Amino acid sequence: MSKRDYYEILGVSQNASEGDLKKAYRRLAMKYHPDRNPDDQIAEEKFKEAKVAFEVLNDPQRRAAYDQFGHAGVDSSMGGGGGGGATFSDIFGDVFGDIFGGGGRQRSYRGADLQYNLETSLEDAVMGTTAKIRLPSKVRCDTCGGSGAKAGTRPDTCRTCGGVGQVRMQQGFFSVQQTCPTCRGAGKTISEPCVGCRGSGWTEEQKTLSVKIPAGVDSGDRIRLAGEGEISANGGTPGDLYVQIAVRPHPIFGREGEDLICEVPIGFATAALGGELEVPTLDGRVKLKIPAGTQSEKVFRLRGKGVRPVRGGATGDLRCKVRVETPVNLTGKQRELLKEFEATISSGGSKHSPQERSWLDGVKSFFDDMRA
Repeated sequence: MSKRDYYEILGVSQNASEGDLKKAYRRLAMKYHPDRNPDDQIAEEKFKEAKVAFEVLNDPQRRAAYDQFGHAGVDSSMGGGGGGGATFSDIFGDVFGDIFGGGGRQRSYRGADLQYNLETSLEDAVMGTTAKIRLPSKVRCDTCGGSGAKAGTRPDTCRTCGGVGQVRMQQGFFSVQQTCPTCRGAGKTISEPCVGCRGSGWTEEQKTLSVKIPAGVDSGDRIRLAGEGEISANGGTPGDLYVQIAVRPHPIFGREGEDLICEVPIGFATAALGGELEVPTLDGRVKLKIPAGTQSEKVFRLRGKGVRPVRGGATGDLRCKVRVETPVNLTGKQRELLKEFEATISSGGSKHSPQERSWLDGVKSFFDDMRA
């Protein structure tokens, strides 16, 4: 066996604490354990070397002797594993106990998170509001006081796990804990269930919550209500409730990001001559000036009339897209007037209809190229 310095073997200083020693030993044991390094003599020697060093330094009396006399002070106990030092399984029991809730205590589990789908109007989503929601909730059974057992009886300690709610499974040199299959983590079994809750310890009732919807939310946003989720079955903290927002379609406005969008139909004469229209916004009406010669699909932007972002920032705009409406159900006189009007337009060449003339010229060029 190597006569290397034990502190050097573990990679710690001489004033290392008990926690430092355990941490160093865990690291080396995981690296060099024979189960992880089959048929590797060097790894096996390093594992034994680290084990001896830890057993000596983890025992206060043997460590004091080693600090004063070196290897000579502890040679008689080398490799023995006695003297009260923690073993390999003790060290890794600490590790897996931390992870899987060991240590002889029943582990408390957090309640499940819940989701509630809330449909709201565009106005409320943009301006913000407070909504009332009702949802089912678990409460402690009044009949059995939450024990789940019939009146006059009480639950029995689970014989499989001894009331811990966990059972230990040995896999190689790993010791893994898992939920007890008999009591499902409760630590208790019930031979005579309560008639009120059928042994669950809980009954269901409706509860009402107020949900503050902040201004600017949109479909897909979630609002978290901490502690309003499902109650833990064994005394742990309750889960959270997530309110999922869905905004109903609006008859006038659409939404793209922080901008609102609406389509504004205008008459043929207004588009040609220009004019002024009243258009709606979510906080009132505004005047929209239509320049003469406005074409269909033209978009007018009203600054600051959109949505203020829920997480802060500049308010969006209202984008008004105009659609020139073709007159229908014309009278005879109206038809004659339009024919006269069309004649005057045609005689003006491309001056009055530049887009139409440009398109016709393009079509003519296309067919000329085909014939060529």
